[in-house]
Order: sequence, then structure tokens, then C-alpha cells
Amino acid sequence: MLSYKSIESINGPLVFVSGVSNVGYQEIVNIQDPNGNDLQGQVIALDNDTAMVQLFQDTPGLQIDGSKATFLGETKKISLSPTILGRTFNGSGNPIDGLGEIKEDKSQAQPFPLQYRDVNGAAINPYRRSEPHDYIQTGISTIDLTNTIVKGQKIPIFSGSGLPDLKLLAQIATQAQTKNKDDKFVVVVAGMGITNDQYVYLKNELEKNNSLSRTVMFVNQASDSIVERILTPRLALTASEYLAYDLGYSVLTLMFDLTSYANAMREISASKKEIPGRSGYPGYMYTDLATLLERAGTIEGKTGSITQIPILSMPNDDKTHVVPDLTGYITEGQIVLDRSLYKKNFTPPINILPSLSRLKDKGQGEGKTREDHPQVADQMFASLSESIRQEELALVLGKDSLSETGRKYLEFNERYFKEFVDQGKTNRDINDTLDIAWKLFSILPREELKKLKDDMVAKYGKGIK
Repeated sequence: MLSYKSIESINGPLVFVSGVSNVGYQEIVNIQDPNGNDLQGQVIALDNDTAMVQLFQDTPGLQIDGSKATFLGETKKISLSPTILGRTFNGSGNPIDGLGEIKEDKSQAQPFPLQYRDVNGAAINPYRRSEPHDYIQTGISTIDLTNTIVKGQKIPIFSGSGLPDLKLLAQIATQAQTKNKDDKFVVVVAGMGITNDQYVYLKNELEKNNSLSRTVMFVNQASDSIVERILTPRLALTASEYLAYDLGYSVLTLMFDLTSYANAMREISASKKEIPGRSGYPGYMYTDLATLLERAGTIEGKTGSITQIPILSMPNDDKTHVVPDLTGYITEGQIVLDRSLYKKNFTPPINILPSLSRLKDKGQGEGKTREDHPQVADQMFASLSESIRQEELALVLGKDSLSETGRKYLEFNERYFKEFVDQGKTNRDINDTLDIAWKLFSILPREELKKLKDDMVAKYGKGIK
């Protein structure tokens, strides 16, 4: 450890220490003020013999005179053992549930010793990556049917101000499961910049549905440090990697809200006086987001997996905003919440037409869900698109000008939103979702159902003529 009393300046969460040597990037630093109070941070830049230290806490009243910086010679680490399941931590990795520090697990015949992992992680070797596979059931029809999620996938939820994104996250966290009953399935939640009400709601939902014991939570509240907000998802992903690749769990990592994370990056970048990129965000934001999102996946020879569902809010519902735009290049699709559906009180207000899961084919079909799933998903897209076209014609020309088939499509459109989309908090099995879809298809003439093969219609399509 090296200690210096050469603090040169303090700018918000940034402390500049001059005259340093043998200091490394991302090294942990302990700043002690004249009163003996300790603040922790890490080195984020080195310029000759000056180190820029980014503190994890706010720095009100921190003075240059009498303060001391001690470089600890190691990076930020988190303590891990199987006992982290059911626990809640703050954005610095410290327990906030009153259950004490993490200890080694001695409940097994072979005890699990306490481990310490660097929160920055490491990229998965592309050669060792295996193709994502195996269906994850969320219990939400608009996701499971047409935007099927598979283990190892990363797929964001695009939301907007005031939309029920946190409710959707809680529903996924409590309902998600794999079809294999022997699969060890756990959830890791990273809350970034959330309010206390949101935190209490999420924890209550997990407790009410008996899901807290299979969940690990890392919470950075809106009143907490923005620097801690940068650390929160890295803590959650490090815990996810331990659970997946060391203990063999299938891990679902939910992050909320990725836009708050990006805004914290922008604020810190501005305090460092970096040249801004698009919309004031740092030019390296794409790379930074990729270091988080690319930590999802499956690895050859490992039974565990990490599936990521980050939620991000789009300012003014703008999909071209820099955060959703860059995220779309990294992830394998998106699930879109629709404001017009929300205003009509449809829950959850997911619009399947702009939504996309690029890996849905890997999780559909016989042996994964049901043999008719791929055909039913394709037909639902086609039928919904045509029903919307017929609805627009009815608005312009009047309902009476439509053919009999056109009026059937109007009925399909109305019942689709009421019976398929508007499920509330109901947890639907994939078989229930497929059966509802077949029921809706029975409204339309057989010649309109071009995506469905005759053998599937004969087996599942009762009422189709």
C-alpha cells in the first residue's frame, strides 16, 4: 500500500493526487479526511505522475489540507458464496438487509469457501461460447409466443416515462422459469437510480410470490452516489457469473434502468471534462455498454448460463435516442412497451410488431415448447398486421365498406387485445398461450391462415373452417 498527502484538487466525486508512482488503472484508493473518516474510490485515469480517483460516495466537506490517499494495490472485489441467494446489497456491494456479511457456506457436505472476485469481470472467449438455446418461460403471452427468450440471450425492454416497466420486471422476476424442472433457476436484479418506492414495491412483490429466496438484489437508489450507479451492474453481473459458471445455475439478470446508468456516465464524463459525443454522452459509451451486455451467454462445458433483460427508458418515446440506439446494436432484439396500449389499460402493454427476438427460433418447437409454436407465432404476426390494416381502412372508408373477411379481421383485432394481450398478472403456461392463439385464429377463414399447415390445423385448430 502506498499513501500520499499530495491531493491536488477535488471536483465533485473526482480527486486528483499528484506525485504518485507504481499505481495501476482501476486500483482501489482509500481517501481519509482530517477527521479520520474514510471514503473509497478507484483510479480511472493516469496522467504522468497524477492519478484521477473516482470516489464511490459523495464528497461533501472533503478538504484538501490534511487528507490522505492510500492506494491499496488491488481492484474492487465482491465477496461471494452460495449464501448470497436471498440477500440484498447496495450499489457498493455491502449488505443492506440486516443479515450481516457474506460468509462461507457450511451447509453442504463439501463446504463452499468465501471467494473474492474482481467486479470488472472478463469477456467470454468467443471460441468457448456455445449457441444460446433452451426456452425460458416468462408467463407473458406477448413475450413467450412471438418474442421467445432463450437461455444465454440478451434482450432489452424498451420503455418510456410513466409506462409500467417496473411492474413488468417484477412479473418476469417472479414468474420466469425453464421447462426443465430439474434446472436450477435464479434471478439477479440490478436497480440503478431507482426510488425508494420502487425498491419497496419490487421487494414486496418478490416476498409476496415467494421468489425472494431465489433472488439476489443490488440496489442503487436515486439518492445514492452516481458513481455507485456505475458500479451496481458490475456487481450484479459478477454475482451472476459466480452463480452460473461456478455453481451451475441458470441465471436471469434483470437491470433497471439502463438509461439512468448512461446518464450517470454522462455526468461523470462531464466532470472529467471529456469531449462529449452524441447528445452529450461520452464517445466510449457503446464500448462501455458492450462490456456489460456481452457478459451474458452460455459456455461450452458449463451447465450454467446468464440471460440478460435490461430495461431502458426512451426519452420522449424516441427509439433513435442514443441509449436504445446503441443498445440495439449489441443485443439480440428488443421488447417494446406501447403507450397507446397503456392508455387503453392493456396490461402488459407490449406491442409485438416492433418487438423482436432474434433467437426465438432456438427456443420454439417440439422438445422445447410445442410443435405448433413456430407456425402459430408467424401466423399471429401476419394476422395482427392485416387486422390493423383493415382497421385503418374502416376508419377511412367506414366499416360497411369492408368485405366479410375484413370485418372478421376487425373482430380478431378487438379480441386479440382483450384476450391475448390484456392478461394482467396472470401467469400463463406456453400451452395456454398457444391455445388462446388458436382460439383467435378460429375467427378467420381457413384461406387467410396461410402460415398454418393442414396437419397442425387438424390437430389444434378446432373451429377453423
